[in-house]
This record gives sequence, C-alpha cells and structure tokens, in this order.
Amino acid sequence: MSLSYHTITTPRLTTAYLSAGTPGKPRLLLLHGNVSSAVFYEHLMERLADDFEMLAPDFRCFGHSSALPIDATRGMRDFSDDIAEFLHAVGWDRFHLFGWSMGGGVAMQYAIDHPRQVQSLILQAPLSPFGFGGSYGEAGAPVEPAGLGSGAACTNQALLQAIRTGDRTLPGQVIDSVYVAAGYKLPEAQREKYIDSILLCKTGDDMCQGDSIPCAQWPYAKSGGKGVSNTMSVQYCNLSALADVQPQMPILWIRGDKDVMVSDHSVCDVAVLGQMGVLPGYPGADQFPSQPMVEQMRYVLERYRAVGGRYEEQLISGSGHGCMLDHEDRVVALLQQFIL
Repeated sequence: MSLSYHTITTPRLTTAYLSAGTPGKPRLLLLHGNVSSAVFYEHLMERLADDFEMLAPDFRCFGHSSALPIDATRGMRDFSDDIAEFLHAVGWDRFHLFGWSMGGGVAMQYAIDHPRQVQSLILQAPLSPFGFGGSYGEAGAPVEPAGLGSGAACTNQALLQAIRTGDRTLPGQVIDSVYVAAGYKLPEAQREKYIDSILLCKTGDDMCQGDSIPCAQWPYAKSGGKGVSNTMSVQYCNLSALADVQPQMPILWIRGDKDVMVSDHSVCDVAVLGQMGVLPGYPGADQFPSQPMVEQMRYVLERYRAVGGRYEEQLISGSGHGCMLDHEDRVVALLQQFIL
C-alpha cells in the first residue's frame, strides 16, 4: 500500500488521514502533535511500509480534518472519542498506538478509555500526564488558582498570528529550533511541507488554540474552557489513570535530550520564561515553580511498573522534540525492535 491521503466521515466529523504499509502486517496508528498534522509522519511511514499497516489521522482543527469546536473541559476526550469513531469506521479494533507530544496525551487517554484495543503504546516526547503549564512536583499539583499560566494562557500569540496571516517565517523558525534539535537542517522541500501543515491549523477561541481568562496573579491569565491548548490545562488534563490501566500493554517512551518543548525546563513554560526574564514580574519559584514534565511522566510510568506494567525509556542523544524528524533511523529501529 503506497502512501496516500483519504477522508472518512463519521457522525462526529470528517477525518483526513494518511495510509501506508502492508495489509496483514502489524497495525500502527500514529497521532500527531499540536500545531502539526499527519504530514509530519510521511517519511516515517514510508520507511516502515514493509513492516506495518499504518494510519495517521489529522485531529479536528488540524490538517484537512473538520474545523469543529473543542470542549476543553473534557481534557483529551474530544480527540480520543474522534479517534474511536474513526477506527470503528475503518474497521481497526487492535493496533499499536504511537503518539507524539499532544498526540501522546491523546494516546494515553485512548489507552485509558480503550485498553483492550491497544497492543502496545509508544509515546514520543509526550505531553505530561498533568497537562502543559501551571503544575509543579512529580504528582502534578496545580499552581493556585488552578489553570494559572496553563493551556491557552501560555500559548505563543505570535505564532497564532502568523498562522492567521499565512506568514511562513515564524513557523519555519519553530520547526528549526523546537521540532528538530537546533542546528539540524531538514531537507527544504520537507520543511516547506511542514510549514504548509502548520498554516492549516484552524484558529479561534474554540479551536486553535483556545480562550484564556484574565487573572490578578502573574502571568495574569488562566486557561479557559475551549480550544486545543485548554485540553492540556492542568484544570482538565489528568492522564495519571494510565498507571492503573487493565489490561496492561507494553509502553515505550522515546524522548530527545535536546527537547526544549517537553522537558523539566521547557522554554514554553511561562515559569521558565519568567525565570529567564522574558516575561517580566516573575514572582519567584516559591510562588510559581516550573513544571517538571519529564519527571511527571516518569512518576506515572513508575506507578505503572509498580503494579506489574512494563515500560522502557529511550533517550536519543542530540534529538529535539520531533525525534522521528531529526533521528529517523533511530526511531525506525526502536519501533521495529519494540513491536516486531
């Protein structure tokens, strides 16, 4: 099966998706991250076409899927429910599940909701089980008031404006400095296709990236209840139930040591930006500590291990947030070793 784009309509939405691979081989579902689409998996799918049968859907509001509102108060569940209907429509009921970044959060939610369908779970630079921003400590305690500096309250407004206006410069800079490790050069045609993908994001208070609420405390905004980024708010995103999933599935956690997005010192965490002086008025770590995202992921996975689950962590030296982009060979080898 050569790489091809399709659409399928369910009662929830029309989902655009990439398909590739060999029927009869192990099935692999790939979920993309925030401000991206299934296009970011094209090269990986081509490399794995002899080993797997693969699908990579665009989430609602991304790529070529429906532009529909998102109820962020459900956390990752709007996305998880969309994927459940998509899989029912294409006839997949057992598969290996790969999630990158925000897609890792959706993958965790899907494994919690439908554990019998997931043969194995692969998390590449996944969202912390306790959301993005506004929490501290390994168990994800919220900075008070809950939602402060979390979700859409800590989005990159300049990037959103670039998406609205079709400006290619800032999306390209984000790809070069965040999606891949600084200094890594993607092939120009591939990079341009990724910029095209970013510019397809559907913006608005109930889509990309969501609404925020003014607040008296620094950084003077807390997450609202609508849109993509607020699904990752500490108020609504809690994926720690992964530790207690039954039946259990083997889990592979892949991350890059040069990841500046999901880390214990993320440059996209408002607390870290405050410590760096980028956001003035930072009240100090005692009032607004930074979020240890890697530590939080490990905390939940260690709880999973403590009740008999199996996970392994693979740290890729020199890799950024998108390990499959700047270290494709290594990710290919890890997936082949883990699943086949």
